[in-house]
Amino acid sequence: MLTRFARLATNHAKAVLVVAAVFFVAAGAGGGGVADRLTTAGFENPSSESAKAADVLADQFHTGAPNVVLVVTARSGDVDDPAVVEAGRALTAELAAEPDATGVISYWSENNAPPLRNEDGTRALVVGRLAIDEADRLNDRIEELAPRLGRDDDVVRVQVGGFAEVFREVGSTIEDDLARSEMIALPITLILLVLIFGSVVAATLPIVVGVLSIVGTFLVLQLLSGVTEVSIYSLNLTTMMGLGLAIDYSLFIITRYREELRGGYEPRPAIVRTLRTAGRTVVFTALTVAASLCATLVFPFTFLRSMAYAGVAVALLAGLFSLVVLPAILMALGHRVNALTLWRRSVNPPAEGFWHRVATVVMRRPVPVATVVVIVLLLMGAPFLGLKLSTPDDRVLPASAESRQAHDVIREEFSSTEIGTLSLVAASTGGATESAIGDYASRLARLPSVSRVDTVTGTYCGDGLAEEVGCRPGQLVLGPESSSRYAGFVAGDGAYLSVVPSVEPYSDAGEQLVHDLRSSDPPFPVQVTGLSAELVDSNDALFARLPWALAIIGAITVVLLFLMFGSLVIPLKAVALNLLSLTATFGAMVWIFQEGHLSGVLDFTATGGLAASMPILMFCVAFGLSMDYEVFLLSRIKEERDKGATNTASVAVGLERTGRLVTAAAVLMAVVFMAFATGGVSFIKLFGIGLTLAVLLDAFVIRGTLVPAFMRLAGEWNWWAPGPLRRFHDRFGIAEHAELDGERDAVGRYEQEESSSRRLERVG
Repeated sequence: MLTRFARLATNHAKAVLVVAAVFFVAAGAGGGGVADRLTTAGFENPSSESAKAADVLADQFHTGAPNVVLVVTARSGDVDDPAVVEAGRALTAELAAEPDATGVISYWSENNAPPLRNEDGTRALVVGRLAIDEADRLNDRIEELAPRLGRDDDVVRVQVGGFAEVFREVGSTIEDDLARSEMIALPITLILLVLIFGSVVAATLPIVVGVLSIVGTFLVLQLLSGVTEVSIYSLNLTTMMGLGLAIDYSLFIITRYREELRGGYEPRPAIVRTLRTAGRTVVFTALTVAASLCATLVFPFTFLRSMAYAGVAVALLAGLFSLVVLPAILMALGHRVNALTLWRRSVNPPAEGFWHRVATVVMRRPVPVATVVVIVLLLMGAPFLGLKLSTPDDRVLPASAESRQAHDVIREEFSSTEIGTLSLVAASTGGATESAIGDYASRLARLPSVSRVDTVTGTYCGDGLAEEVGCRPGQLVLGPESSSRYAGFVAGDGAYLSVVPSVEPYSDAGEQLVHDLRSSDPPFPVQVTGLSAELVDSNDALFARLPWALAIIGAITVVLLFLMFGSLVIPLKAVALNLLSLTATFGAMVWIFQEGHLSGVLDFTATGGLAASMPILMFCVAFGLSMDYEVFLLSRIKEERDKGATNTASVAVGLERTGRLVTAAAVLMAVVFMAFATGGVSFIKLFGIGLTLAVLLDAFVIRGTLVPAFMRLAGEWNWWAPGPLRRFHDRFGIAEHAELDGERDAVGRYEQEESSSRRLERVG
């Protein structure tokens, strides 16, 4: 296959480049507007109890959790001043009159209900819902509505919040961050590539492959968005991985090609030799990264599935363009790949350079070195034992965001959390009386962390409301005659109860409230929905399917590494070392983002948890990326071993041959990831910093110390496999490199065939 790719690239270089240019233009035109088609939702499990209850609320009761909150601040006096009352009622009526608006209530429409006013009386809330299921339509609707509802005049100031506005702002922030990150990453990456290659021409080639991969993946996501939901956050992964993988793969290809030119080969056979060696590494790593991200498909979340769509597409496209388009460019350039050289490196680098000395030192004392490094990594990973998962809310935005400011005010000044309302939904009450519903509501109001309970029989006092107005928990404080909205709590034979918490929805107390409600012994079957319930259900789904994802990644890695090297020890060692490295990375992320130790430096708000899907996504991406360096190093080690070198010599030479390139690739990838960590959305920042640390740990610590230490300790057992598996590998395995003589023969046959072909063309 790789020889055929080489033939295509060398025989039809101009045609390949023309097709690539046409593809770039078409993909740019077709996928350029992909952001408008993607959703900011996708963190919930559509088959969970909370999702089913939300569907019943929408279909049977035509309502749902509030997603629009207006914070109204009196410019002078308090919210009971006549001018403010008039403005508040007008604002309530304005929102209620909007198409798709349901369940609109406010301090002024609810007989001056205390939970909808802050303690000093200067602020009050208007709460409602836009009953739009499609995330993109909801996004468009709130984008049009928010500027009209938000105002700042002589009477009131109105700030627009609610999760419809929060996630619209998250989406727009990500689009802006994406453009800025690319403007940061591309020039810095280009400068570093020039420093690495010493040639301006060679340095531009990885950028070309990266841009092609990114634009192609945007087109893939655009097509997929027509048949399924795709998360907008997949764009960030596309750009990060597109640049990172293109740099990795291009470094492998270009470096090997330049080596072949220095070895005396002309461009055509040099390309053949390059693809038959470094090309195999690219094929393997592209497949491994794609396969690792496929593991996220086992989770029932649009967010994680979208990362699989983007990650698989960008990994395969980056691999394909590195094996077809990049060789065609190299063929067109020939020796001019070294044009615009700023300085020349030594043609024959020292056989025993820095990385050779590192490997030698490590292998002289493998046990002490491995022990110290493992202890350090485990200490770094210790905070991971305190991991807590949460769902993204307004605090993922920077403090300057309008919707974030509105929610900060609600958190600090209001006793109840209206946007965190939990609903207990019964499609059928089995003929239960209103008296039974009222008794049940009274019992629920006496649970910890409940501010109030609303249902068909009125509003019941909870501990949050009791502290504010002095009522008794469980007491009926507003009867059904006080507002017509109570009638909406029943529909046919069904009914629901609205439980407004007095605690943050995404907190331990919020999760405990969900468990208390679900074990509250209702008089009829109910299902619980709301933000806290969605978090509980999401975590349950994640942990239930996590073993499957880990098994898929582990199995794929072991199988592919066995096919490459014919050993069972090498794959198991690779999995163990990757897990150790990632444990340290996750521990650092808990310490930084969950516990907030660097929140001031990195400009984010710690919420006491990590976004539930991010550790899993980071694991899949980082595990796949780590295989780049693992395979590149091990293939060079095996190449030396097959030439007859001793175990220690082959490890030292292999690390020396790959150390500089792996270091360069890791630094370049870290630059790309850190550029995206400069964005304003905290869990994207977490993703960028986490992957940066994972890549650097893998390239410098794992490859530089633990790999040579364990290779030295295992000795010849590194290459052990049972007899049947060894025979299987001999027949079906894939060698990462070809023997030098066989390689020369293959290139010679190729040149002879090409020469014969050209003679026949002349005769014709």
